[in-house]
Amino acid sequence: MKEFMLIFRIKDIADFKPTPEQIQERLNWLAGIAAQNKLVDQGNSLSPFPESAKTVRPDNEVTDGPYTEIKEFIVGYIIVRAETIDEAVEMAKENTIFKLGGNIEVREVIKHKLH
Repeated sequence: MKEFMLIFRIKDIADFKPTPEQIQERLNWLAGIAAQNKLVDQGNSLSPFPESAKTVRPDNEVTDGPYTEIKEFIVGYIIVRAETIDEAVEMAKENTIFKLGGNIEVREVIKHKLH
């Protein structure tokens, strides 16, 4: 099996106000993936506020916030185990972030070995 990262994004941080019911739905969604032994890393929530981020650029230039060209806020991630990206996409389709106007990017994790 392969591993895929599901990256949770929201367009407007003002929309990122999940109800207790939506939070419980998300927990139930995670529990369903875990019950199938397909949850590799539960991930964490990331601060959606640009003022709590720094970006390191070439020549060690440090700026406040994320890249200015990003039009969405990354609010969290998980890593799942699936045979194909299509299977990982099917898992993503059941998440509650869509009720908040968000989306989920699904990307294969490529593992590198350190020598």
